[in-house]
This record gives sequence, structure tokens and C-alpha cells, in this order.
Amino acid sequence: MSESLQLHADALQKHFGDKIQNLILEYAEITIDIAPAALIEVSTALRDTADFAYQQLIDLCGVDYSQLGQSEWQTDKASHSGFSRAVEPGSMGHLTFGDELEAVATGMSRFASVMHLISYTHNRRLRIRVFAENDDFPMIPSVTEVWSSADWYERESFDLFGILYSNHPDLRRILTDYGFIGHPFRKDFPLIGHVEMRYDPEQKRVIYEPVSIEPRVLVPRVIREDHRYLKNDPQEAAK
Repeated sequence: MSESLQLHADALQKHFGDKIQNLILEYAEITIDIAPAALIEVSTALRDTADFAYQQLIDLCGVDYSQLGQSEWQTDKASHSGFSRAVEPGSMGHLTFGDELEAVATGMSRFASVMHLISYTHNRRLRIRVFAENDDFPMIPSVTEVWSSADWYERESFDLFGILYSNHPDLRRILTDYGFIGHPFRKDFPLIGHVEMRYDPEQKRVIYEPVSIEPRVLVPRVIREDHRYLKNDPQEAAK
């Protein structure tokens, strides 16, 4: 870790004090957690203060932490077919319409908005993370008045994660269509979706119907009788 990076982290902590809820310095990168109420004030200062000069927001995305640390993939068990992973499926890949993914207590709020800033003046980068205070109605202040480039990024985050950005000038879906149900990047959203659409020649229009495909996970089959996987195999010893 470079000394200049540590000095910059110290300068951020000194300037903003308790407005920074948490500062993480890992992998030669700085991440600061900011409360929604302080986001606009901190963002404006990061842009306008000469020692920071973060003139540009280069990326913004949503994050769903509801299944943090959870995985359905097992490596120490085997199914009846011999495959050693996905023994006990528990992710959205196996959900069908009406099913719900069991919530996991992660010790943090579920939804967050993550912003990546760059200072061309000082050739530095900074990551801001803001957790929504309400999991059922996640809302975070829009930073479009600070960095106009956040406009479409926040629309994407709203579309895919359902995170609302207050005071956004035009918060509409940007990737899914107008009739789309749900937010596809949430952890409890089935990979097969809730509905499918097709053109109905009798009604002469596109219609939406419940999903008809069966949810399944495609996995390769491991042939465990193969001599290459057997210990103390005479054939292998002869080679």
C-alpha cells in the first residue's frame, strides 16, 4: 500500500469526520460509507474541494446484499448422479413463480448504491457506498445535481434493483420494457423471470403469460469410475 494512498485516506477522514461511517482501505483502493442524509454534502465537497477535486463520476451501480456469503454450490458432497455441486439448490436459479428466496441475516442493510469517482487533477480514484435505510422501500438521494453523468446510471440501478433516487429528474426504467414485473438483479428474482411474452396472431398483439419453462441447472456429469480419478490405480502406476 502506497504512502500517498494512506495520506489521502487520512485527509478524507479528517475533513469529513463522522460523516464517513466507515473507511475501507484494501487492494490499493479507498471506499467510504456515507449515510444517505450526508451524501449530497459530502459529494459536493469531494467535487469542489481543491485537495480532492473529484470532478467526474465514472460509474454507479446498485448492490443487493441479502444473500451475502450464501452459496448453493457444495464441494464436499455428491448427488446420486455423481455431481458434487448444487446438491441442495437454494438460489434464485431454482425459483418458480410465487416462490420466495429465504432472507439471510447479513448484519447490514440490503440495498446499497456504489459510486466510482475519479480526480483528473490528482490522478486518484474513490469509491462511495451508500446503504438505503429501508429495505422494503430503498431510497437514496440522487447525485445528478453534483455529477450529471449519474443520470442514466441511477436509472439503471432503479430498473435492475428497485432502488429509488430522490430528486432524480427522470427516474424511469432504462433496460427493461414498460410492462416488466419486478427488478431482475435482486437476489430473490427468478432467473426464468415471472412472465414471458409472445405475439398472439388471433389478438394481433404481444401478450404476457406465466413462464412455461421448467427451472433447472445445467451441469456436466462427472464419470467417477474413470481410472484417472481412482487412487492407487495399477494402470496409472504402470505408466
